[in-house]
Amino acid sequence: MTLDDVPTVNALEQRLFPNDAWPLQMFFDELSQTTTRRYLVAETTTGIVGYAGLMCIEPIADVQTIAVVPEFEGRGIGSALLTRLIDEARRRGAADVLLEVRSDNPRAQQLYLRFGFEQIHLRRKYYRDGVDALIMRLQLTEPENHRSTEAGQP
Repeated sequence: MTLDDVPTVNALEQRLFPNDAWPLQMFFDELSQTTTRRYLVAETTTGIVGYAGLMCIEPIADVQTIAVVPEFEGRGIGSALLTRLIDEARRRGAADVLLEVRSDNPRAQQLYLRFGFEQIHLRRKYYRDGVDALIMRLQLTEPENHRSTEAGQP
């Protein structure tokens, strides 16, 4: 994502997340933090059809946002964006990737489950309209105690 993409992404954000949309300035602020952030867009001949962002402060990466316009859902765009975010988290040395997903969004939940995310917590009434958030985690490395046990060490 470039600064030139922000107006289009912001318009999509307002359309896709009317209750929870980020303000325009937040996209500019996020893009300015290049040492800890990575933002992507998915484009077709019709323009931007998806976007995603990651914050990584070792050892944790957090999916800040991921969205695909409804007309392009089911075409692998969300999977491609998520794959690139996970690859970026690995590249930056993250041990875990975290995200929040609306409890009333089973399509997104299924995407995350297919990638190996697990629900680790529930934040009640997290979203502005009172919907709960499922906190999900993908472990990129095995916990230390699990590795030690498998290696035959106490």
